[in-house]
Amino acid sequence: MWSDTAKAGPELACPIAPVVDIVFSRWTTPILWTLHEHGRQRFVELERRIGTITPKVLTQRLRQLERDGLVLRTYHPEVPPRVEYEISDLGRSLAPLFASLAMWSAAHLDEVDQARERYDSTDHLPARRS
Repeated sequence: MWSDTAKAGPELACPIAPVVDIVFSRWTTPILWTLHEHGRQRFVELERRIGTITPKVLTQRLRQLERDGLVLRTYHPEVPPRVEYEISDLGRSLAPLFASLAMWSAAHLDEVDQARERYDSTDHLPARRS
C-alpha cells in the first residue's frame, strides 16, 4: 500500500506537497512574511526590505503569488503610475503556519546546527577495503 501511494505521485504520497511547493519556494516566504509584517508596499519598498532579491526574481515571484491568490496587486493610474502589493486574506490565513514554524525554529534550530556540525565533522565516505 505504501509503495503504491508513492508511485502515484508526490501529491498522493504527501498531501501537503502542493502547499509546500507554493508557500516554501525560495522567495515566497520572505515576500509573504514582509507583506504580513509591514502591510501594503510598493515594489521598491518590498525589494529593500527583503534585501538580496533581484528585481527580476521579485517580479516573477509576485506574479506567481498574485496568480495563486496569496498577494493582491493594486495599480494606481497616476503619473508616474504607482503599484502596491499586499497580502490577501488567503495569504494572511497562512499566519498560524508561519507562527508555528517560527516557534519551532526558536526551539529547535540550535539542534539542527549541532546536528550539521556533527555530521560535517565526520567522514561519510564508505570504508575502503584493503
